[in-house]
Amino acid sequence: MQAESSSKMEKYRARRTHPQKEARRGGNRAALFVYATEGLENMAFISNAVSLVTYFYGYMNFSLTKSATTLTNFMGTSFLLALFGGFISDTYLSRFKTCVLFGCIELVGYALLAVQAHFHQLRPIPCKGIAPDQMNQCHAADSTQAAILFTGLYLIAFGTSGVKAALPSLGADQFNEKDPKEVTQLSSYFNWLLFSLTIGAIIGVTFVVWIGTNQGWDWSFGVCTIAVLFAMVFVCMGKSLYRNNVPRGSPFVRIMQVLVAAIKKRSLPIPTMTDELHEVHDREPGVNDEILPRTDQFRFLDRAAVAPSPGSGSTAGPWSLCTVSQVEETKIMLRMLPIVLSTVFMNTCLAQLQTFTIQQSTTMNPHILGFKVPGPSVPVIPLLFMFILVPMYERIFVPIARKFTGIPTGIRHLQRIAVGLVLSAISMAVAGVVETHRKSVAIHHNMVDSTEPLPMSMFWLGFQYAIFGAADMFTLVGLLEFFYAESSAGMKSLSTAVSWSSLAFGYFLSTVVVQVVNKVSGGWLTNNNLNRDKLNYFYWLLAGLSVLNFGFYLVCASWYRYKTKEGANGLSLTTVDSKAKGLTGGDPDSKASITV
Repeated sequence: MQAESSSKMEKYRARRTHPQKEARRGGNRAALFVYATEGLENMAFISNAVSLVTYFYGYMNFSLTKSATTLTNFMGTSFLLALFGGFISDTYLSRFKTCVLFGCIELVGYALLAVQAHFHQLRPIPCKGIAPDQMNQCHAADSTQAAILFTGLYLIAFGTSGVKAALPSLGADQFNEKDPKEVTQLSSYFNWLLFSLTIGAIIGVTFVVWIGTNQGWDWSFGVCTIAVLFAMVFVCMGKSLYRNNVPRGSPFVRIMQVLVAAIKKRSLPIPTMTDELHEVHDREPGVNDEILPRTDQFRFLDRAAVAPSPGSGSTAGPWSLCTVSQVEETKIMLRMLPIVLSTVFMNTCLAQLQTFTIQQSTTMNPHILGFKVPGPSVPVIPLLFMFILVPMYERIFVPIARKFTGIPTGIRHLQRIAVGLVLSAISMAVAGVVETHRKSVAIHHNMVDSTEPLPMSMFWLGFQYAIFGAADMFTLVGLLEFFYAESSAGMKSLSTAVSWSSLAFGYFLSTVVVQVVNKVSGGWLTNNNLNRDKLNYFYWLLAGLSVLNFGFYLVCASWYRYKTKEGANGLSLTTVDSKAKGLTGGDPDSKASITV
């Protein structure tokens, strides 16, 4: 304990001794290294996300079903493990160290896959293109080959999970939430973070996919390895500019302490006065811990902060007595969970759109403006729209909206998420209309059972993809910014990881949705021929369920209450009593309105 206190005092003296050096840290200069790292890492990850099914099926000789399931499990695990990465970042390592450690693990995973793809002894003889008289040599991957494959895959999943949890928060840490000027820059940071993700994804689904298709998978995995290596170089180059967070202990332990203490004192009355609850106001020098004011939601948890009476003989250990700030930290996490749950279904729609839209593209004319677009590169359509929309949103919409609302982000986080949910429902409806038209073209030209491309351009799929790309722009960034801004200082990375977990549950839920729909409908999607399936009905069903999910989100958003923040001058930037009716404006002094 003395060593820990001494370490904190040394950091405090360093700040006092080198104030100018400390002032030069952070800001947009430091964030540039985060943008570069995020773009390179995402280039590698997305290029494999859209094309690994081809590798599993054509080179590892997995069945089509096993190939799709393997990819879905890989994607879901990558996003779900972000919770572990966030936990490590908040508890033991700084965000910078977490990025470097997990990035190196991801690097080893890509290198292992590149080695396996290069040496034919480490993989089976591909069945694709093999002569009929040599089919007896075509076998699925044996246990050793499969072990190498899955080791590489899940090293990538484990590595990218830590990067996804810590890197966005590392960039956001470079902007001081208590400085009104930097609050505006923080909002811009999340938009430009999405822009860097988009640029990386565009290069991944075009250039890297082309390399894998034309030069070989060993070259493709090799490019991904080099990309992640340079990503680690870039994040390390910015080390001298970063404002680094100090791990504050396990957020899970703090939450469990509140729950256990509240259960122990369940028979005690809930105090009406905040002064009756335990709080530590005299913090150690240089330790920038938040002091969170009491709120009136989940009031049963307030018992955890009730100090034992002098004559009761009760102990005042961490599992029996918690601070008000610790209780409020737990309340914040409980309040945010319904928000993230209401976005899971949107990501289920995203998983379906990625799967079925690529299948639709194989039945359509692949030539756009004279170029032949390979199936795995179809996702470039929404990415190009996002490439255009993100700068327009940041440079045009946000400044205009800011003049009317006075909010640094233009519109509130919950409003932004709501716009994305509405657009996702519209996207599913448009997908149903486009699929109905595609089937009518097949019937009109008597090509229902034909394997030839329909006389209908793949560009038609751009409508549903473009709308969903806009939905992703609103919801993904809205969630990242919402969770970072609303979480306590001790769980920034974990809260960012929670927003990524929405994607994980969306991918896992997508498989269940297809199975249930097929069973209930009698087989809308059971044929191997999309021209005979009822994919349009499935899209419309998803649109209807998305509307119901949006209704659930409205209830959650109306119930949510924003966290109170303090500015650099100590003034409150939000009102504790203001309910988070995030879809409406109002007087910031009113208890029934939303504040910044």
